[in-house]
Amino acid sequence: MDVRRRPPKPPLPSAPRGGPSDLRDERRSSTSSSRPLEPPKASDALPLPLYLTNAVFFTLFFSVAYYLLHRWRDKIRDSVPLHVVTLPEIAAIVSLMASFIYLLGFFGIGFVQSFIARASHDAWEDLDDDVNRGFGCMDIVAPLPQRVDPERVISALSSSEDEEIVKSVVDGAIPSYSLESKLGDCRRAAFIRREALQRTTGRSLTGLPLEGFDYESILGQCCEMPVGYVQIPVGVAGPLLLDGFEYYVPMATTEGCLVASTNRGCKAIYASGGARSVLLRDGMTRAPVVRFGDVKRASELKFFLEDPINFDTLALVFNRSSRFARLQSIKCSIAGKNLYMRFTCSTGDAMGMNMVSKGVQNVLDFLQNDFPDMDVIGISGNSCSDKKPAAVNWIEGRGKSVVCEALLKEDVVKQVLKTNVAALVELNMLKNLTGSAVAGALGGFNAHASNTVSAIFIATGQDPAQNVESSHCITMMEAVNEGRDLHISVTMPSIEVGTVGGGTQLASQSACLNMLGVKGASKEFPGANARLLATIVAGSVLAAELSLLSAITAGQLVKSHMKYNRSSRDVTKVC
Repeated sequence: MDVRRRPPKPPLPSAPRGGPSDLRDERRSSTSSSRPLEPPKASDALPLPLYLTNAVFFTLFFSVAYYLLHRWRDKIRDSVPLHVVTLPEIAAIVSLMASFIYLLGFFGIGFVQSFIARASHDAWEDLDDDVNRGFGCMDIVAPLPQRVDPERVISALSSSEDEEIVKSVVDGAIPSYSLESKLGDCRRAAFIRREALQRTTGRSLTGLPLEGFDYESILGQCCEMPVGYVQIPVGVAGPLLLDGFEYYVPMATTEGCLVASTNRGCKAIYASGGARSVLLRDGMTRAPVVRFGDVKRASELKFFLEDPINFDTLALVFNRSSRFARLQSIKCSIAGKNLYMRFTCSTGDAMGMNMVSKGVQNVLDFLQNDFPDMDVIGISGNSCSDKKPAAVNWIEGRGKSVVCEALLKEDVVKQVLKTNVAALVELNMLKNLTGSAVAGALGGFNAHASNTVSAIFIATGQDPAQNVESSHCITMMEAVNEGRDLHISVTMPSIEVGTVGGGTQLASQSACLNMLGVKGASKEFPGANARLLATIVAGSVLAAELSLLSAITAGQLVKSHMKYNRSSRDVTKVC
């Protein structure tokens, strides 16, 4: 249905300076002297009046139908084939089809006519009637406003059409999720959905921005049923000197001190000659679960998948899903008669969850030929493992596995970090290693890796939920060069990032990727941008770990947070 916006109605005349009776008299005279133009009708396009045209086609339809039925009855009696037709019969058939098409269109004409009338005329008349009724019930008539405050227009519905749609959404006649497809305007759909939500809940969404966002860019890929967007400030830490290159790292966060602390770590690393990184693995995983009638059949499939002889065939089937997907390995685990198959593949510059899932589906379809009794329970059996802390990711890795290190000079530790090497080494051992072991941590042998990972993920359009496994990190510190200097490293086995797809395509996130020099796909070396982004994440975690541990040893943590992470505003007075 076409619900494009109409131009605004001409402003109503201002109220006369007399009393209410004068106003009513003026309205009567104006109504009798100048009536509004009749709205356009779809029947205006017909050469005859609508009732005559209808009568002609109704008569034509039934008379021709009667004639053809009689002719076909005579042919059946005379044993004449029905497909043998004469010229009058051909003309009758054409007339029957034409009249039938018209009668179908007649209902459409009625619909269009009622729709146009409602859209262009009735809406304004209803509004006028409401105003008139309001004046009729009031003893005191307030003058109509000469101009409307622009800020009030933003918070009000733009037309009576929008009002009708909002009511339909509130009543359940129109599903909220279908507004984009019905209206063809994503911003307008978000506005109407927002208004319907406020009426349904009785709670205001003031403070949640609506304007200034491209809702077309998220349709079908990032977010469903939007009603606005959340503002998160983006800070910059750096320069981070990593592998001989400088990077300014965008961090989207609402935690005070995080960007400043990471920036101090970057300063210390830069003063010591920079950090170095090594990419150990690059492969996204997906692990479907299938079930057989007995353990013997499940084990047969396990041996088949893990047999090197069959790998090339399976890789050929898997790789058909994408020109970037390349199967690397298949590892299987059995639980009774259930088989979990963990596929690992490279995915270019994409994070690759959809890519690997398509490849796995291809292989499952292929295996059904030789294992028809295989019952596919789910494309994901949780041994992938996605968005959950799991030992398999900590040991085997998932996404990008990165190690990053730096060697800090003694004077840098004292002057920039305000602490000493021995204190840092001791704190790291008792806090990150021993303390995490006492807590039974899984992949959490660090001070706050998830802080940095989450901030960079949000800024660059990654999946924030994958911060769970991407923050797996062990921080190591060691005194070297006779105890004068500090060697620090972070090992992160499952950083899941991409530079294409998902939220990376949004304007703000794309700008942050561009700041790092990893926007989009690498044309020369597919996957290079995503791998570089993973090393930058690890380097930033290294800087943040270094600074936080230094603040703890120097006794600055509480003081700095009280200074930079406490608002001085009176929240009871904030609107």
